[in-house]
Amino acid sequence: MIMSDKRYLLTLFSVAALLLLASCFRNGRNADNALDARDSVITAAKLLSMQRTPDYTVVTVGDPWKGGVLHRYVLVPRDKDLPADLPEGTVVRTPIGNALVYSSVHTSLLSELGCLDVVKGVVDKQYFIDSTLVAGINAGTIADCGNSMNPTVERVIDMQPDAILLSPYQDASYGQIAKMDIPIIECADYLEYDPLGRAEWMKFYGELVGKRDEADSLYKAVVNAYNDLKQKAAGAETHPTVVTEMVISGIWNVPGGQSYMARILTDAGGRYLWADDPNTGSLALDFNQVLAVAQDADYWFIKWTNITSLKDLQGAYDLNKEMAAFKNKRVYVCDTDKTRFFDRIPFHPEVLLREFAAILHPELFPDFTNQMYHHID
Repeated sequence: MIMSDKRYLLTLFSVAALLLLASCFRNGRNADNALDARDSVITAAKLLSMQRTPDYTVVTVGDPWKGGVLHRYVLVPRDKDLPADLPEGTVVRTPIGNALVYSSVHTSLLSELGCLDVVKGVVDKQYFIDSTLVAGINAGTIADCGNSMNPTVERVIDMQPDAILLSPYQDASYGQIAKMDIPIIECADYLEYDPLGRAEWMKFYGELVGKRDEADSLYKAVVNAYNDLKQKAAGAETHPTVVTEMVISGIWNVPGGQSYMARILTDAGGRYLWADDPNTGSLALDFNQVLAVAQDADYWFIKWTNITSLKDLQGAYDLNKEMAAFKNKRVYVCDTDKTRFFDRIPFHPEVLLREFAAILHPELFPDFTNQMYHHID
């Protein structure tokens, strides 16, 4: 399997069967009450709450599988004594300066916040493409701690991280690293289905690395850009119909109507053909099921690799030629090997929104050049 597509399946398709977190949570791991949004600086994320006090910040991560709370953190500045009345939770001294990071999504954000130097170790090194990180890994200044499913414990011990940033999965135990008395930061941002909600997790990560103001300002800029684009697209005279992805090994994973992708396509002024579907994950359909709904779709967006022409698309599956978008040459492909889609988009949904809006409404964006999705003929 292509490297980046493997990463996509591991980090994104894993949420296909999940339901969006309900507004009320049942009791969960590491918690004694529900996710508390009172006085939270979080406005869009459903799985995150963050209360700031003069002496510490309480961050609560919701459990998307069982309800309740997945993890609660109490972030205390290093230059202060531990308060005597700390609430229950994992204490993390901030800013962290020595982190083991599992995902290039988070190192990309840390780089943007100007603190990539806190990354002292990684797992699955082949998925990290930032030149500074690659150079550090090759030079040995950034520890290669093996693979994410079974990290090399000795290397983790040697680097003595302040925190480990990883993406949680259902009933995760994390093996030996969970026994090391190192704070494990469960980065559940990828389980958010609202584009701005997913991006808002940057506030948490900014708090961890001592970049509160920078993260807050960046998020505000993302929100403003996203909402401006959404408003502009809503004013378009036409709203073309859209289908996404393609059949792979007999299955066409169609984003559900309440999914991340469906929401962005709608905000871009498109008419997503499964918009009435209630699912937040993907629907596993066969080609004929998709054809019945989307044969006449105006535009077709695909994330995959090595498809640079309609000939390639037909070669991947001959019946692709039956789609109207194929016949009308309105197919756009994001080559996930050549773009930084998986690293860039989670914290910058406005980038993807602009891509779709400019394709669907070129009259509104006459000078825009696409970065992610490119037309094939």
